[in-house]
Amino acid sequence: MAEFKNPNQQGGQDNHSFLLMMLVMVAVFFGLQYFQSTKPKPASPKAPAAATAQNTPAPANTPAGSQPGTAASTQPAAVTKEAAAKGASAKTAAPAVKAAAVSTTVIENELYRITFSNKGGEVTSWILKRYKTDEGKPLDIVHDQAAEKFGYPLSIYTYEPALTTSINQALYVPSATGHLAVPAKLTFTYSEGGLDVVKTFSFDETYVLHATVQVTRNGIPVRALLSWPGGFGDQNNRDSYGSSQLATNISGKTEHIDPKKVSGGATINGPIQWAGVGDAFFAAVFLPDAPDTATLASLHTELDVAKTIHRTGFGSGSPATKPIMIPVLGAAIGDTSGPVSTRVYVGPKAISVLKAVKAANNGPNLESIVDFGFFGVIGKYLFISLQYIHSAGVTNWGWAIIILTILINILMLPFRIKTMQNGLKMQRIQPQMNAIKERYKKYKATDPKKTEMNAEIMKLQKDNGVNMFGGCIPTLITLPLLYAFYGMLPRVVELRHAHWLWIPDLQNPDPWHILPIVMVISQFLVQWYTPSPGVDAQQQKLMAFTMPAISGWFTWYYGAGLALYWAVGNFIGIIQQGVMNRTSLGKEMRQLAAKRARRKSGTGGKASPKVIQGKS
Repeated sequence: MAEFKNPNQQGGQDNHSFLLMMLVMVAVFFGLQYFQSTKPKPASPKAPAAATAQNTPAPANTPAGSQPGTAASTQPAAVTKEAAAKGASAKTAAPAVKAAAVSTTVIENELYRITFSNKGGEVTSWILKRYKTDEGKPLDIVHDQAAEKFGYPLSIYTYEPALTTSINQALYVPSATGHLAVPAKLTFTYSEGGLDVVKTFSFDETYVLHATVQVTRNGIPVRALLSWPGGFGDQNNRDSYGSSQLATNISGKTEHIDPKKVSGGATINGPIQWAGVGDAFFAAVFLPDAPDTATLASLHTELDVAKTIHRTGFGSGSPATKPIMIPVLGAAIGDTSGPVSTRVYVGPKAISVLKAVKAANNGPNLESIVDFGFFGVIGKYLFISLQYIHSAGVTNWGWAIIILTILINILMLPFRIKTMQNGLKMQRIQPQMNAIKERYKKYKATDPKKTEMNAEIMKLQKDNGVNMFGGCIPTLITLPLLYAFYGMLPRVVELRHAHWLWIPDLQNPDPWHILPIVMVISQFLVQWYTPSPGVDAQQQKLMAFTMPAISGWFTWYYGAGLALYWAVGNFIGIIQQGVMNRTSLGKEMRQLAAKRARRKSGTGGKASPKVIQGKS
């Protein structure tokens, strides 16, 4: 290739090359002028402007099974040209991409039917086909009242309120409208004034969908989060709002955060395996594709539901005269890089389903999102046992509860026998214990001599094989089981609307209050038949009437499933105790108890006062 050098350095000796270069430049200039003159002339200023998407009619519904993107291709983008004066170069503005009118797209599989609106590219209805409302209607998981005020599911959340409103009020161009069957992909596109938004959702046959969101402003990524602003469509009473929680799994640790501890707008940085919101039975959970760079914004608002809430208990039939403010929790997932890529689980909090949904990179599954209450470990295994009985052929949950109760009481029988044996030993040495106490009764409670008395009593019990805590073993087992069942019952979706005989829903109170009445009777009989060595007769009588009253009041307003579990356990305990009272062990206990009662009453064995417990 020839090398062009500065002619001034050559002293004019290579002017031929310079002239040749000038000729080439002139030829190129005139050539361009010639080709430009052959192009069509621009429209005159009086011609109509190019059509914009606002003046373009919405596309017709796309038939089911259409390929994503076909509907969007029929929507011309708004393109504006400004002609420069007297032949100057034309300046072209960035094309606007937005729809002319509101349209909907429905995605459906065997589990759900989701309705998207192109206004904001959001979900306006999310029906879970396998679940019903308390009135027997299809369950829409979208809470209309909360969504209208705080935002619809899968809307976008930013840290600029004006930008958030603009993005969620825009009319997006959908890649398809009408009805789509899975597997399907749906994209919403919006562009105007330097703001560009693309939302893409992919669906399959499960409760999990995949979502990507990208927002740029003047070509610069904006930190925008995909959100579920809060509320669930099944929250129709005060109790269901009380069960709302923000659940997170950060660095492998699951936390259930109650509304009073959730700060609206607070941001938590990764690693976030999954995070979302839920009520007692359903959840909306984000599982980010990149946990390490994921961010979570917690949302907390309040809603007045005085006119819409279904109240239970006292005053349930009277209209609310004052505002009833309830917490509405929400969550939004994002990424520090700007664009969001995440899976979204929206469905029941059923353990069998949640086990199969894992975080990215084979992370933890969603099973721990179910909160079984304070005695969660016990409650979880109680439910697993109950579910096993149900799956083994006992298709009615009420009968499954009865069978589980029978099995638990059979397992507790050895502890009850051990308790009776320990109680008998305690009664045998009771006179000796009383003698020791009599020797030390002149000393004050703070006197060091009282320590010696306690040491003597402990030695006496040890020498006779008495365990001072032996009588507490059944209680230490029974109460945690009862409280665990109490915490588990209203938190498992599998028992939602489960019926048994006259009871339409085991998670709601008995409409006829039959089980609470049975509870009172059975609890009294438990106190009547169970011997309590060392307890004063008057205290026994007080307990025999107080405990049934408390348990009856408690089960009057609580789920019938708990009353069923409790009452059946009482009747089984009565049968077991009745049998044990007829044994030599039981007869000796009653004789010792009667002798002690006569001694305390001062009758000297001629007559004995009535004893509440230990009847045969």
